[in-house]
Amino acid sequence: MRGYRIEEHPILKFRRGRVVKFRFNGVEVEGYEGESVLASLYALGYRVFSYSKTGRPRGAFCMIGKCSSCLARVNGVPNTRICIEPVRDGLVVETQSGLPEIPSETHGDVSEEEIEADAVVVGSGPAGLQAALTLAGHGLKVVLVEEHFKLGGQLVKQTHRFFGDAAYYGGVRGFRIGELLAEKVRASSNIKVLTSTRVYGFFAEGYLGAATVTGEPRHYLIRSKYTIVATGASERLALFENNDLPGVMGAGGAQTLMNEYGIRPGDRAIVVGSGNVGLIVAYQLLQAGVVVKAILELRDEIGGWFVHAAKIRRHGVPIKTRRTLLRVEGHDRVEKAVSVAVDGGYNPIPGTEEAYDVDLVLLAVGLQPSYALLSQMGAVVKHVPELGGLVPVRTWSMETSIPGVYVAGDLSGVEEATAAFLEGELAARSILEKEGLVEGKRAEVLHYLWNVYRMSPVLERTRRGKLSVTLSEGEMEELRRGAG
Repeated sequence: MRGYRIEEHPILKFRRGRVVKFRFNGVEVEGYEGESVLASLYALGYRVFSYSKTGRPRGAFCMIGKCSSCLARVNGVPNTRICIEPVRDGLVVETQSGLPEIPSETHGDVSEEEIEADAVVVGSGPAGLQAALTLAGHGLKVVLVEEHFKLGGQLVKQTHRFFGDAAYYGGVRGFRIGELLAEKVRASSNIKVLTSTRVYGFFAEGYLGAATVTGEPRHYLIRSKYTIVATGASERLALFENNDLPGVMGAGGAQTLMNEYGIRPGDRAIVVGSGNVGLIVAYQLLQAGVVVKAILELRDEIGGWFVHAAKIRRHGVPIKTRRTLLRVEGHDRVEKAVSVAVDGGYNPIPGTEEAYDVDLVLLAVGLQPSYALLSQMGAVVKHVPELGGLVPVRTWSMETSIPGVYVAGDLSGVEEATAAFLEGELAARSILEKEGLVEGKRAEVLHYLWNVYRMSPVLERTRRGKLSVTLSEGEMEELRRGAG
């Protein structure tokens, strides 16, 4: 079963579970316990997991259950996101074409449970984990809901050491931070963890509705005094010819395969985007044994930090500014990528095309906050380009236009992980202060976030964006009266 599995890595050691057997399109295949269905199939060389209604093939893209590229039928259930479906013995997996038929038979009764808690935290990335632990550490009963079957969000796929204050995990590798926090969450008697569970909506009666997305079907009605929504962000897709071919993947999707599951996402790659994500993922590709042909950057200057760019250049990978991707070519997967230079208006310049023999095109062109749940709840959102798109308006304490509902992390505007930790703690400290459990710490975290961390010149654009959606308590009350 070696295939695309990474056997040696300079940083990571992959502890694979026992071998499990399942069927894919009528063929018996094998994977390892602890992997997703898609990861197991990808390691064996499969690249097509569904087809559009016009018959175009679809491959892995986000790997976190946010897109529709890997929708498949699993044990007869259509529209299953196999990137977050854990592999297990006896599964029957089939590719889908277009819109599937609705099953004529149900899969038995769905058990339902009502849960009362002091607070519910939606999302277990850096913001959600920090918030849950802070609340639980002061005696509040917390429900932590995570769509994936693992805790940690984006932390589990980060191999680099974090910068910044040691109080917020500076100097520790991202995946190790995720492990440490997940262990603390699991050990807390004040935190009820619901993994493989999606919060799908908010009811007027005051309940959050949640349902399992894999395994035994269960339905939850969760009532709490406070809610912290930390659903993160999803990757953007760039516009170019054949951008839907298998092998065109979000940078985070490749990180999931490489760093979470130990699977090489390709043999030869090109990266689009030179922000920190693009630079970091290019280096991680090299660590996984993938040849990186080039990094393309539409703008005049590299978008990420110098330290990341320097590492890439030391390995001989060219970073080409004022260039973008024109098209990719291939039959049912990427076989070639063609880039082109752009003029001052970012228009392609004919005659400047360059072709690359690659099987992997990674897009690191920005993230979009996952605001759907908050929007459904009725929170006021605002489009802020500096923050990635639509983000919720909030107070300095991270409370949204819905009283008792807070936001933290990339959902509040795309930023670095350190900011997510700080916002998660700030939201939790604000709740604790309202409950009269602790005084002063909220102001301390708020000061550090705005007057220390966000004072860095490289964060000026983000700081400006965050200020545009941050209101005083009085301004928020006025907004609520107008919205109501």
